[in-house]
Amino acid sequence: MTAKAFILIETAVGKTKEVTTSIEQLKGVKSVNTVTGPYDIIAIIEGESLNEIGDLVTVQIHPVSGIARTVTCLVLPR
Repeated sequence: MTAKAFILIETAVGKTKEVTTSIEQLKGVKSVNTVTGPYDIIAIIEGESLNEIGDLVTVQIHPVSGIARTVTCLVLPR
């Protein structure tokens, strides 16, 4: 079963476009949208397991320069 999550991303001032471009290139990222409100970007990611989702967030997304904060919302199976 594929695991899916929404990543709410707050960026440093002036870094949204750069962060969007960097995240779009990562394997497992299905979409990246710039939004208004308390977060600057919402990314949808998928992986084979929750561990894969966790690795994608902590190993590949968190180190992207310009990211100030993230919130991960896992999609629950029906």
